[in-house]
Amino acid sequence: MKLNNKTYDRLKFVVTIFLPALITLITTLGSAFAWELTQLIVVTLGAITTFLGTLLGISTNNYNKELKT
Repeated sequence: MKLNNKTYDRLKFVVTIFLPALITLITTLGSAFAWELTQLIVVTLGAITTFLGTLLGISTNNYNKELKT
């Protein structure tokens, strides 16, 4: 799979900046306010972040292969 530049840049921002910050925010507030579903939400967001990071890695690998040929 190869992503276009705009999609790649947006996805990279979401995966490397937004989602980790959101996970930290939810973990902190959930602990402070004793939210019931904090762990479920954080684990779900962590799985989504990992999945999207894998897509980024595949796209980067495909892009780099094209540059070498």
